[in-house]
Amino acid sequence: MNEVKYVCDCKECIIRNLIFKHLRSEEFQEVCRSKTQKSFKKGQVVFEKGQLLEHLIYLKSGLVKYYYSTNEGKVNIISLSIPFDAFSLLTILHNEQISIYSMSVLEDSTLCYIPLSLIKNLIHINGDFALDFISKLIETSNKTIEQFLTLHNKNLRGRVAYFMLYLSDNIYKKNIFELPVSRKEIAEIIGMTTENVIRTLSEFRKEKIIKINGKEIEILEKERLSKISQYG
Repeated sequence: MNEVKYVCDCKECIIRNLIFKHLRSEEFQEVCRSKTQKSFKKGQVVFEKGQLLEHLIYLKSGLVKYYYSTNEGKVNIISLSIPFDAFSLLTILHNEQISIYSMSVLEDSTLCYIPLSLIKNLIHINGDFALDFISKLIETSNKTIEQFLTLHNKNLRGRVAYFMLYLSDNIYKKNIFELPVSRKEIAEIIGMTTENVIRTLSEFRKEKIIKINGKEIEILEKERLSKISQYG
């Protein structure tokens, strides 16, 4: 992991419009001066469940997963996130700032860190920023809950189809892509067994809905896959 100081270009900063649009110029300049940038290799852990979080973290490039590990060793992947979609928002305003989940990178990734002490100070002195920031917390929470309920109200084939479409439409935005996760991790995301995932992918291949070449997936019949996802 490499850490460097990152100098903002305030006119071009995407993150400003996403979460800092209500900051005054001098306040945003303070954010820029305080921000650091870190690079992670595929498979590295960004933070773990139970770890003290001292920064707001967002994904600048790459792909990450959020996951929860039980005391018995069972892993549940909460969600995958793409650049400027991943903020460590669900825990940061908790009194103890202890993470309730873990984050690791699925592809080589770059993440930016802003001290939470600065964020909390801005919340105290800038009401417009505070209201917008809280709305982002609610939006993130609602999105996570909605995805969970949508996925887990489907049967096995529907869940696998939903996840394939999610990768195609939301992550890679194309019909040919490499799976960023293993079959076991897909099972952890959709709440099924690895064997069920392998069998269902094989069924989709035999039905010529998808083509599988190692980790590469090509969606051949997107309309059929969508119907399986919708009614599954």
